[in-house]
Amino acid sequence: MCRLNPKVDFVFKKLFGSEENKDILISFINSVLSEDEQIVDIELKNPYNLANYRQGKMSILDIKAVDEKGVWYDIEMQIAEQSFYDKRALYYWAKVYSDQIESGYEYNLLKKTIGINILDFEYLDEEEYHNVYKIYNVKSKKSFSNLFELHFIELPKFKKDFSEIRTTLDRWAAFLTKAYEFDKDSVPKELAQSEEIKKAAERLDIMSLNKEEREIYENDLKAMMVRNAEINAAEEKGREEGIKEGIKEGIKEGIRKELGKESLKLQKTY
Repeated sequence: MCRLNPKVDFVFKKLFGSEENKDILISFINSVLSEDEQIVDIELKNPYNLANYRQGKMSILDIKAVDEKGVWYDIEMQIAEQSFYDKRALYYWAKVYSDQIESGYEYNLLKKTIGINILDFEYLDEEEYHNVYKIYNVKSKKSFSNLFELHFIELPKFKKDFSEIRTTLDRWAAFLTKAYEFDKDSVPKELAQSEEIKKAAERLDIMSLNKEEREIYENDLKAMMVRNAEINAAEEKGREEGIKEGIKEGIKEGIRKELGKESLKLQKTY
């Protein structure tokens, strides 16, 4: 199995946000975009750099990039559940969009900005694991502007087995959620169809972390494990309470039926 968890934001940033792995990032972005939006190159605006992270100059949570057409991207891997994530997603999108120009510059310089949010928890009231939001007229359904686009990829909703994988986004979702099941020498054939995913598995398998990086990774991993344990405990408690409540309701229903039978007998007697 891969030694590191790609969902831990520190590893995600190093894997997808490093200059030497731009082809991996391009493949992932293209898997999210529609066929007529595919890109061929990208410039990282905040590439992975431990020194910058140490000095507080880099947000470890997101990757900012711009493609050859001038479209901007903000990509975030979020493992900690947040009830206000919609506000956060809009804030990050707005910041990347507005930071393209300085005060006094022409607004026509603003380019399309796409936010891609990968969540390790369920947030939206939707069945699909990938959902896209744009701006349009609620009556005519006509688009107001193509400058705004938000993607949400909720990994817990991805339930497909390897045999059910059909798209490149399916492959990336499987990679992020199932990397613990394989290593660089045993990538499932359904994922190996993508050279970039094969490369990602290899990089993840041989990725080395220095002492400081290892400490950050282990702290993030520990936090994720604690959160998962809390979720599992809450779900188990909910099941137990549901069973107890069901038993209570069953007893009550049984009593009601018995009382109904006795009442019927009395009526027949009189």
